Amino acid sequence: MATGERDPSTGEVLAEIQELVDALGITAMAMDDAVAGGGEPGPELVSDCFRAVHTFKGLAGVIGLANAGRMAHELETLLDCIRLGKVRCDQAVSELVLEAVERFAAAIAEAARGGDAPVTAADAFAHRVGEVLRAAPAPAPAPSARYDLLPELCAALTEYESHRLAVCAASGRPLLRAQVVLPLSDLDAGMARIQELGQGLGEVITSVPGDISDAGIVLTVLVATVASPAEVAAVLGDGADVKLVARLDDATPKTAATIEPESQPTVAATIEPEIQPTPAPAAMPSSLRSVAQTVRVDIRKLDALMTAVGELGLIHVGLAGAAAHLGDSEPARALRSDLRAFERKLGELSQGILEVRMVPLAQVFDKLARVVRKLSRSAQKKIRFDITGGDTELDKLIVEELSDPLMHIIRNAIDHGIEDAGERAAAGKSATGHIAVAAFSQGNRVLVQITDDGRGIDPEAVAASATRKGLVSPAQVRDLSRRELLGLLFLPGMSTREVVTELSGRGVGLDVVKTNIAKLGGIIDVASVLGTGTELTVTLPVTLAIIQAVVVRLRGRTFAIPVNSVLETLAIDAADIRHIGGRHIARVRNHSLRLVDAGELLGLGGADPGRDPVYVVVCGLAQHRIGFVVDELCEEQDIVVKSLGRLLAKVRGIAGATELYGRETVLVLDVPALIEDATGPRRAEVAA
Repeated sequence: MATGERDPSTGEVLAEIQELVDALGITAMAMDDAVAGGGEPGPELVSDCFRAVHTFKGLAGVIGLANAGRMAHELETLLDCIRLGKVRCDQAVSELVLEAVERFAAAIAEAARGGDAPVTAADAFAHRVGEVLRAAPAPAPAPSARYDLLPELCAALTEYESHRLAVCAASGRPLLRAQVVLPLSDLDAGMARIQELGQGLGEVITSVPGDISDAGIVLTVLVATVASPAEVAAVLGDGADVKLVARLDDATPKTAATIEPESQPTVAATIEPEIQPTPAPAAMPSSLRSVAQTVRVDIRKLDALMTAVGELGLIHVGLAGAAAHLGDSEPARALRSDLRAFERKLGELSQGILEVRMVPLAQVFDKLARVVRKLSRSAQKKIRFDITGGDTELDKLIVEELSDPLMHIIRNAIDHGIEDAGERAAAGKSATGHIAVAAFSQGNRVLVQITDDGRGIDPEAVAASATRKGLVSPAQVRDLSRRELLGLLFLPGMSTREVVTELSGRGVGLDVVKTNIAKLGGIIDVASVLGTGTELTVTLPVTLAIIQAVVVRLRGRTFAIPVNSVLETLAIDAADIRHIGGRHIARVRNHSLRLVDAGELLGLGGADPGRDPVYVVVCGLAQHRIGFVVDELCEEQDIVVKSLGRLLAKVRGIAGATELYGRETVLVLDVPALIEDATGPRRAEVAA
């Protein structure tokens, strides 16, 4: 392997580290919530955080991320002190853990480019940890306790488990010892029951494996709880033997009445927080078979599979066309029957690959929660952040690309939307601002709404600023609706500090946000009430991998229009089209439908004015509904959209290219961009 190159497995390790850091972010938020509530995070929460950081350190070492591993080591030291009761977890500690999550994420991004976290970053973080350790409040005096435990069980306790045992005893909670046999074929379910025990009835101090037999592995569990042995046994399942462990205090003489009966001779064991026992040797497993039922797949491999599915679709269309010319012979009928079966299986394969690509939006929303926490503290604003619909699923690639646009929207809401406490009080609002993110499915689209109860946006101020900058003319502004005036915020040139100051609201980065969302086949819309708040709605396709498309002809060229934006196709009599207020309108089922010539919108020139009937593809997105006039409606096909490459990626109105039956390469229209062009301040009004 050449110098500077990394092992191919590095990508898999980075994917595992990314998942670990995402989970660590959720744990860090929970720790911070506990501290913000005036308490301390529970031992399980701290232990989860400690284990995640420890694992991160190990994985960073595997792929040579020395500086990232050093940061993890420093944080691990701090968390270990908290676990052992040597340092109390206060706000400075919880903020440091949140900072570590951001630093780890940055290190992953750098590692993906072949680098590591900078040495200066590692030095700075180590210095921060040292400051926190030196300034950390002194913990309460360490408790001690004595129990009547088997010597081999005492020897299996770690320093942390010994400490937790002493803390639980000092709090007066009884200690139960449970013995349970877990079948080797169902270890996951058994361990889940033990975890449930710790989350619901008390604190699991330790679980020590014992003998292995055909029946399974014997596990001894110590749990500090006020629940009865019967309640604990009910959670652990049939066959669990649960008994109360005697506590031996100096004031309590050791007598047969206070000692728990054991099948072997017992000894009085003193558990102190600083004990460092030697763990018992682990039992040899009877099988090397993995219990995991999941695999990690590179998204590029799924893309390759999806391309293959698209090509199979083209082959199917070709075979179906050939079969149609074979007449009604027995072989022809058999071939057509096989082709129908092939089509069904191909659809199942396509759907299966799409489902593998789908991930919940919670992957993005959990990160946004950390952004809100950090920025609100930096801006010295109290903000309540609510999330709903995190289980709504989108294509993995869309979810990843959505992170930055949503972060910019949230940042603008905090910086320029939510007022400071004094301004909110003067407006009769609560001192705590409110930002909410909600996601929900709507047909084959997903809507993400970001709302706040801040200043809101004055559309007249937006129009005045856009006019002064020469982005629109005064005549254009006069014809715009309130929604269209707010849409001016997305024009390039409106993203300046001057505009933000004038509007006392949003503006920064929204043109970039709109561009990035448009690349995903989405559209963004804004609604606002001055003094009340603002809502931005992002509408996205569920996937960009393989889609159905309507094939149309425009000025002698063939194009594909994704079906996920198509409501219906129509043939309208030219006499039924009216020219009203500079727009072409047709009445369709007692509703007005605005018509726009797709060819002229794409710069292909005007259409034949004598066409009758007029062919229309009705497209809908969010609240928009536009009828795009085309020259000819051809057919529907499944297509795989391919990128046009970096040089052509910014061509307006074109989402990519695809290959149709007959190996004809055609362009795929970007419906969200065309709708924006048709409805925005620079729209092209054309004759049908």
